[in-house]
Amino acid sequence: MKLDQVTRVIRAAALTPVPHAPDIVLGVLDLQGEVIPVINLRRRFRLPERNIGCEDQFVVARTGRLALALHVDATEGVCELAAGALLPADDIVPGTGYLAGVTRTADGLVLIHDLDTLLFPDEEAQIRAVLEKG
Repeated sequence: MKLDQVTRVIRAAALTPVPHAPDIVLGVLDLQGEVIPVINLRRRFRLPERNIGCEDQFVVARTGRLALALHVDATEGVCELAAGALLPADDIVPGTGYLAGVTRTADGLVLIHDLDTLLFPDEEAQIRAVLEKG
């Protein structure tokens, strides 16, 4: 995701479960009066599940339409890219519309996710409906 989409990184906290929310929503978080859905990235990308731990973090970000918190194991910092360092994702991994691009670092390739495509349209509609009821 791009830095301009990130609002903040916070320590993982207790979540309120949300009935009828999409499967990838772990629950909602009350962040200074704003109710924010927390997304399970492991489930979205079909990675092995694990419970939220004390050292985990939430990356709070805004898509073009919605504020989200992404459950992450850890954050390591911010990478500043030189002009031209972001390669089009389709050049590396064709057919991945959810990627904004790919870049290389000393540690290997980094996939930059496009938050505007993280949620499927029906998931976003479900989340909006649940938040409006709340």
